[in-house]
Amino acid sequence: MGYYNDHMENENNRSRKRRRNTGLAGFVGAVIGAVLVMVAMPFLSGNGWFSSSAGGQEENNAEEETVQNDELFAGEQNVSVNVNSDITDAVNNVSDAVVGVFNLQRSEFWQDEQGTQNQGTGSGVIYKVEGDSAFVVTNHHVIEGASQVEVSLSDERRVEAELVGSDVLTDLAVLRISAEGVDTVAEFGNSENVNVGEPVIAIGNPLGANLSGTVTQGIISATERSIPVDLTGDGRPDWNAEVLQTDAAINPGNSGGALVNIKGQLIGINSMKIAQSSVEGIGFAIPSEVAVPVVEDLETKGEVERPQMGIGIRSLSEIPSYHWQETLHLPPDVDSGVFVTNVAQGTPAQEAGLQQYDVITAVDGQDISNGHDLRTYLYRDVEIGDTVEVSFYRDGEQQTTELTLSAQRDF
Repeated sequence: MGYYNDHMENENNRSRKRRRNTGLAGFVGAVIGAVLVMVAMPFLSGNGWFSSSAGGQEENNAEEETVQNDELFAGEQNVSVNVNSDITDAVNNVSDAVVGVFNLQRSEFWQDEQGTQNQGTGSGVIYKVEGDSAFVVTNHHVIEGASQVEVSLSDERRVEAELVGSDVLTDLAVLRISAEGVDTVAEFGNSENVNVGEPVIAIGNPLGANLSGTVTQGIISATERSIPVDLTGDGRPDWNAEVLQTDAAINPGNSGGALVNIKGQLIGINSMKIAQSSVEGIGFAIPSEVAVPVVEDLETKGEVERPQMGIGIRSLSEIPSYHWQETLHLPPDVDSGVFVTNVAQGTPAQEAGLQQYDVITAVDGQDISNGHDLRTYLYRDVEIGDTVEVSFYRDGEQQTTELTLSAQRDF
């Protein structure tokens, strides 16, 4: 055991001695190295051998980070946005001219409540101020049966209105109110210049006065639509209304309101909506080209006096083309016109010899492509008592006849 103890002690002493020698050598080497670096530094720096590349790299990184941050937040700078648009400008130009129309009907003494009762609410458009009077166009069905009519202005005042005249065929009526407080008048635009797909705006009072001044947006879905209308309630169409079709929302209460173009011009009077739960986005308006002459007649005469031929008509385009030859016996080159569905007794058409299924293609040399063309010619270019020449096909042969137009019969 003594051997081992003495041996281990000698080894430990030698190890401690080696560590002291190694530590001393390392210290001396570090001192010498530091002295050499200090002596050589000016020479190396002057010759570009030593540079602050690390510091430069940090500066470059900082610059790159700044650039990246500027790019990242470039889209979040404070900007000034102009919220005005063509649509808002159009609405602002005409909205105060759109009014509410209240149909008041008098109740009888045996009914629970006496006096006048509100039987319906629609819309109207102020289109003219003359002297102390302002004129409002609305729908005939909005004021039909009224014993009193009131108009609600944009400032929520309700004023009494006088019925100037109405026309059941075009579903239009004109009212007169006091011009006091009326500051905005709608300007009629030309509906003949309207294109399919053009944006339009409907303004009115859907579902009553609580939603007055409602604005909806859409496009023109179709022009010169011909919609059969039952005027007598017998389930059979008595008239084909010429309308603009739009997908702008038109609901009960919108009737009589404004359909305007992007310039704020009145291009249609909202009239009806297909009332089927399965149909959405189909609304109709009476084009200004139809409304303006009717409104002028109602202002001056209280009614519309129209010349008539005394026939019912349908456009060729409304029936399958195989009927053109199979039923109407038309030549292959005739692909437009109107065919006679019926001839009324005692009318100019009967006296002139027109028959059912005759196909009218021209009047006074003016081509007639559809029902719209014929009605436009009769209501704009000729008057009651005028004689016109009618070109038509019967059993494949072209013929002509003359007839003298009479006054349109009331429905």
